[in-house]
Amino acid sequence: MREIKASSIFQAVAQLCQQANFELGEDVIAALKRAQQAEESPLGREVLSQLFKNARIAKQERLPLCQDCGTAVVFLEIGQDVHITGGDLYDAVAEGVRQGYTEGYLRNSIVSQPFSARVNTNDNTPPVIHTEIVPGDQLKITVMPKGGGAENMTRLAILKPGEGQKGIIDLVITTVDEAGGKPCPPLIVGLGIGGTAEAAMLLAKKALLRPVAKPNPDPETAELEAEILARINNLGIGPLGFGGRTTALAVHAEVMPTHIASLPVAINLQCHSARYKEAIL
Repeated sequence: MREIKASSIFQAVAQLCQQANFELGEDVIAALKRAQQAEESPLGREVLSQLFKNARIAKQERLPLCQDCGTAVVFLEIGQDVHITGGDLYDAVAEGVRQGYTEGYLRNSIVSQPFSARVNTNDNTPPVIHTEIVPGDQLKITVMPKGGGAENMTRLAILKPGEGQKGIIDLVITTVDEAGGKPCPPLIVGLGIGGTAEAAMLLAKKALLRPVAKPNPDPETAELEAEILARINNLGIGPLGFGGRTTALAVHAEVMPTHIASLPVAINLQCHSARYKEAIL
């Protein structure tokens, strides 16, 4: 049994919160460059150019990539041979978010009493934590600051099994079309198919952690991703909604078995500022 100190966890989380908000991933930057080369709209190309400039300034000056520093969504993959010492695991993650957002001067966007007083918690806690037990003696921490504009476009539908692939494609296209420029395209579309309602929603969010434009290893699913991406980019929404062929950089679908009477489909949109960082302890 390997021991990991709670203090090491909150220090790692604090650092990841700031890195994710200040540094856009190289996979995202590469995808934006490819999009700029292919974009037919002059205004669309200019918008993409501004996104590069924004990413460069954020990294150099340690400024947030976006004024919306997001909900701190934290994924934990905990080795079954790990023991956390010196404090509670979730408390350590929350403390890391508190320190990271406070010391990084990141905007605090979380409110308590969501349907009434909506009082800001003033430190961006509590985080949303997803935990998975895996083999081994390591702890993998992934921090994804998820902006409200993109998260607000999340959709869940339980389709009839007979609607099949066409129903999934139509649902995604309608969702992106109705969202327009609100989620700050070009997007990464996380798609969760199967399981139950809550399982599909988690699949869709985890799909956003895949390197941008890396296809699903299953050929059938990869083909579905490619077809949906092509359909999305024919909508004409374009970068930040100003028109063009770059409405999405990628569609990432994750699939799991489901009940014979169900076809759950979850859609989680990520904005062009597709922020996440990870560490392994």
